[in-house]
Amino acid sequence: MTRLLKVDDLTTRLCDGASIVDGISFEIAAGETFALLGESGCGKSMTALSLLKLLPDGVENSAGEIRLGEIALDRLSEREMRDIRGGRMAMIFQEPGLSLNPVMTVGEQIAEVLALHKDMVGDAALVRSIELLSQVGIPDAARRAHEYPFRMSGGMKQRVMIAMALAGEPKLLIADEPTTALDVTIQAQVLQLLRETQQKSGMAMLLITHDLGVVAENAHRVGVMYAGQIVEQATREQLFAKPLHPYTQKLFAALPDAQRSGQALAAIPGSVPPLGSVTQGCRFAPRCNRAWGLCHEQTPELTTVDGRGVRCHLYVGNEDRGDGIERGQQDSEGSVQPCAIRESRSAILEVDDLKVYFPIRKGLLQREVGQVKAVDGVSLSIPQGSTLALVGESGCGKTTLGKALLRLNQPTSGSVRFEGELLQGDAHRNRMQMVFQDPYASLNPKMRVAEILEEGMAALLIGNDSTERQSYIDELLDKVGLARDSKWRYPHEFSGGQRQRIAIARALAVSPKLLICDEPTSALDVSVQAQILNLLKSLQQELGLSYLFITHNLAVVEYLAQEVCVMYLGRIVERGTTREVMRAPKHPYTQALLSAVPRIDGAGKEYVRLEGELPSPANPPIGCHFAPRCPQAMSVCAKRFPDMTYVGEVTHGVCCHLFPSEPN
Repeated sequence: MTRLLKVDDLTTRLCDGASIVDGISFEIAAGETFALLGESGCGKSMTALSLLKLLPDGVENSAGEIRLGEIALDRLSEREMRDIRGGRMAMIFQEPGLSLNPVMTVGEQIAEVLALHKDMVGDAALVRSIELLSQVGIPDAARRAHEYPFRMSGGMKQRVMIAMALAGEPKLLIADEPTTALDVTIQAQVLQLLRETQQKSGMAMLLITHDLGVVAENAHRVGVMYAGQIVEQATREQLFAKPLHPYTQKLFAALPDAQRSGQALAAIPGSVPPLGSVTQGCRFAPRCNRAWGLCHEQTPELTTVDGRGVRCHLYVGNEDRGDGIERGQQDSEGSVQPCAIRESRSAILEVDDLKVYFPIRKGLLQREVGQVKAVDGVSLSIPQGSTLALVGESGCGKTTLGKALLRLNQPTSGSVRFEGELLQGDAHRNRMQMVFQDPYASLNPKMRVAEILEEGMAALLIGNDSTERQSYIDELLDKVGLARDSKWRYPHEFSGGQRQRIAIARALAVSPKLLICDEPTSALDVSVQAQILNLLKSLQQELGLSYLFITHNLAVVEYLAQEVCVMYLGRIVERGTTREVMRAPKHPYTQALLSAVPRIDGAGKEYVRLEGELPSPANPPIGCHFAPRCPQAMSVCAKRFPDMTYVGEVTHGVCCHLFPSEPN
């Protein structure tokens, strides 16, 4: 293949001389996808900004060469780079909501690119904008071209970003975490679109991600990045067959799956050092269980082993001493006993036909003209000491249900019983607590950790005085793996994983029996996710906690949960044990969800493509809510919603006309 991009010894520094990107080298051929893999803070996004010369103030490329074809990008002026950006090179940013101009229609934003790089204006630009929107799967593109970004879902905004990037017909596309904030179904559509575009145009792609499943299904070659350096570089097949660097091995060992449900995940201790803080030695040495004296004294060079590169003293002189952790193995972290479901175990939470409707009001008098049926008749139960996972796309009502259980959203009808007692008002708040998705947004930035943890205890009259409560807080911090003196610090002084531990400690401060965990690991790297999952499992074993675990990460479901409920547009469409639902899904929606999950062993997997968007809960379809998107829909599906039918075991239920209930 023809080499398109060559990066040689690229170094990016702060003005004070600290290196952010430190001497990385790689090549990308036309039509090839090269993935940069690593935790947050490793310098992946800064590498992309270096290639485009979009570095923030105070940061500069101080050394190295960047060549796009025959063009030396590092020697171009800002005026010359403007012709390259959006034309020969384009970038999809991680957060489309922040990257799109809120005061311009999406058609106008695409037309800007066409005018700059294709000399296309007026009606011709509008027609081409509509074509691009159709190409990326935007329904009713002619109308959507005249809409503003806030009118679109996250998946549609990401498609608009892709349409803008493709408008200039780039030779190289940089995709910076393009699917991190998306549901698995939308993620699969976006990645499929990028692959199809690449096949048609021969475009090269630099894919920046921390998701090993996305790498396995999309990359041809991979560079593993840590603390500003590439520590391992190999083909996809080489990397997934046998990772060499201890850091790569630990990333694989931290992945949750069903086979490790009774074991503690091999979480990587510590965190990525601040960029520029390590001046000598291996940057991974402080977190590596196989480091010795040389690792702290001398920086390892990139060594070639079996045609691949690895930066580790274990392989100096081509001696392969990296016989430690491989995929499927882990450090000796101990084990967590699985919490099996027992028929005799009583239900701690029972939800019966719960509905949460929000009124739609219009006009000067704010008359009610309709209702948003966010939760529409949900029934479920959670046994004492076990975990029920609630899965589904964004907008299906998962979080609304969780908040309704705590009366943070007032239920419209239905009943909730906790330990057999009918819940009314908020008198049960000390028995049920919630861990939110974004720990930084849910923690008061003006309060120290000690104040955050004591606030709920004081409100619910737990402890005789502040001294007694502070003593209990010290014990809580021990439980969640934080130093006791950290209670005098503010939330911004902690990493994302540490902030989530604080959020869990706050929930535990009032001695609850049930935790509602709302996507608690979705924003975390795989290594930090492993730490949080280990913590949740150990707390469940030690304290007998029950969990309602809201997520769209199905690998986490397999690892953590005993039972699963699949939710679609406010209703449960399939339920059962984790093994039943994950290994033998019956509902077409569940099958589509599972097929969309990127897996490191996904060879031969058949992808079930879902057409269209999730319908509005303000105007749900008549009959089966999933029928408009279902590839197996029948005429009866458009007439009535199917009853729950139990298939095989009595624990496995599905609401689908493909499984009609037997007549009495």
